[in-house]
Amino acid sequence: MLDVCLLGSGGMMPLPYRYLTALMTRFNGSSLLIDCGEGTQVAIKEKGWSFKPIDVICFTHYHGDHISGLPGLLLTMGNADRREPLTIIGPKGLERVVGCLRVIAPELPFPIVFREIDGAEQEFELNGYRIRAFKVNHNVLCYGYTIEIDRAGKFDVERAKAQEIPQKYWSRLQNGETIEEEKKIFTPDMVLGPPRKGIKVTYSTDTRPTESIRRNADGSDLFICEGMYGEKEKASKAVEYKHMTFYEAAELARDAGVKEMWLTHYSPSLTKPQQYIEEVRKIFPYAKAGKDSMTAELMFED
Repeated sequence: MLDVCLLGSGGMMPLPYRYLTALMTRFNGSSLLIDCGEGTQVAIKEKGWSFKPIDVICFTHYHGDHISGLPGLLLTMGNADRREPLTIIGPKGLERVVGCLRVIAPELPFPIVFREIDGAEQEFELNGYRIRAFKVNHNVLCYGYTIEIDRAGKFDVERAKAQEIPQKYWSRLQNGETIEEEKKIFTPDMVLGPPRKGIKVTYSTDTRPTESIRRNADGSDLFICEGMYGEKEKASKAVEYKHMTFYEAAELARDAGVKEMWLTHYSPSLTKPQQYIEEVRKIFPYAKAGKDSMTAELMFED
């Protein structure tokens, strides 16, 4: 199971009723954060989730509404007596940007591992997550992210017995471990069927619609996408500032064949995103207006 929480759904500036966009996921004891704008700590606290298990932070880009909450979060994690390394992933210039922000958070009891994205797309495997960063189209270098939880094939007891594999090794093989015993080697493919469908979440914000988003979102269980403007008359503004309208996001969701889409990263002037959803659903029926603390529990299919 993968827990997903849209901590905040606002863009540009936090509002009394809307935090800045940030996403948090939890899987197998490890938490992942995408973006960390001002107010992210408060949003996590209100949700009742913990700071300490955050092992990975991914940044889409380095505008203040996506990264300005990082120094305080690092300090809070340090005060929680964290010692394990923290991995931070982001566009070119990552270590320099984070280093500047850490002027006000200089001493931490845990190391930071920087993973700068190289090129238009790059994949990372960390703590059970398979993370793919893909370049989008904003007025600064910006990336979207796909998070996938792979699922191994089903364990075949009869195959294990037929090959006389000791039962004490079954669970280890099921977990992907290769075992050497005297002159014998047991591998997972000896007892596992074909890989089963995993869980896939795609997150993209601060961009015009791109083929890279459609391709990487393909078949996602959940697609969380920027909808800066719901008002159709603001379509030209979306083009000028390289953002998206609700309707452009819905077209991407439809074309990518996702199961569900949440809109996020609303303009401060957009006070009631829900009022536009009926029109959006004419394009993509499974669209929702994201809101702070919106949560999903994504399960593996039987």
